[in-house]
Amino acid sequence: MDRFFVDKENIDLTSNTLFIYGEDIKHISKVLRCKLGEKLEICDKDNSEYICEIIDINKEFIKLSILEKVYIKREPNLKIRVYQGVPKNSKMEYILQKLTEVGVNEIILLDTKRSVSKFDEKKEGKKLDRFERIIYEASKQSKRGQIPKLTGVISFKEALNSIKENDLNIVCYENENTTSIKNAIKGVNINSIGIFVGPEGGFCEEEIKELEKNDVKSVSLGNRILRTETASLVASSIVLYELDDLGGN
Repeated sequence: MDRFFVDKENIDLTSNTLFIYGEDIKHISKVLRCKLGEKLEICDKDNSEYICEIIDINKEFIKLSILEKVYIKREPNLKIRVYQGVPKNSKMEYILQKLTEVGVNEIILLDTKRSVSKFDEKKEGKKLDRFERIIYEASKQSKRGQIPKLTGVISFKEALNSIKENDLNIVCYENENTTSIKNAIKGVNINSIGIFVGPEGGFCEEEIKELEKNDVKSVSLGNRILRTETASLVASSIVLYELDDLGGN
């Protein structure tokens, strides 16, 4: 069943109806070619899901009747924020999609010394809109209960100011030879974690020292050097497996 997200204010539980607005109208009516009476799965962006039936389709909105409210635990208990050094555009799109699928809560675009791709201020808004759309589509496909937040682009200093919100922070560093993610989080009671991943070329030595000075633990992802788009996904997956619900009960 196809899944879509709506804002809570578009849901009327008194009349058991809800409304879909915006770009999803075209996707539902023109791409999926849905007709009256067909069913869709709707999420309120806060883990509540509804099985609905289409009762009206027009250019302004799609109206649905709520048949059933369901609750399926799709979101991990652990909150993960990935501080991603900005890579090339094509890689960024892949990263956004895969981190959304795996269960990350927030993706923060980080401007670093080795970031190849630099955002033009005039074009940044359009790029972020496109990135948010990629996250939205990935959230639908993976049946997330929430849509991950996208933040960016922020400076290294701004990132360091924000890490206090996390219970633990780690940085993936190719020159770290002793501490794995498993060892870094072992015995630590955390509800939220920040994961720093460098762009192409990784973080420079100065940035690593600055992170470590701010209690960010350097961790290894193994003996092989991973691309930035691989590292962010692998690191997030390991953390979820070790601390939450990925791959087992």
